[in-house]
Amino acid sequence: MLNILAVCGAGLGSSFACQMSVDAVLKELGVKAKLDHTDISSVSGTKADIVISGANFKKQFERYELSCPTIFLDRLVDKKEIKEKLTPVLKELGEL
Repeated sequence: MLNILAVCGAGLGSSFACQMSVDAVLKELGVKAKLDHTDISSVSGTKADIVISGANFKKQFERYELSCPTIFLDRLVDKKEIKEKLTPVLKELGEL
């Protein structure tokens, strides 16, 4: 099953809100995935197929070598933006 990780600074509020929005988009697309959220300092030690975070964290992600696609959002809970950016990645991974 696909693992998707929402990431924010503290791993609490905004990443959880993002996780809920991603879940709604996945349901709309008919894609099953395991979702979780964490803080940016823990991201390198986790196994994920896709990482989703705010564009404001893009610079901080440069210090981590992730072996999965990373999606940066301007608006963490904007389902339209999530769908636009997540759909091509899901297609690339063979999930759509």
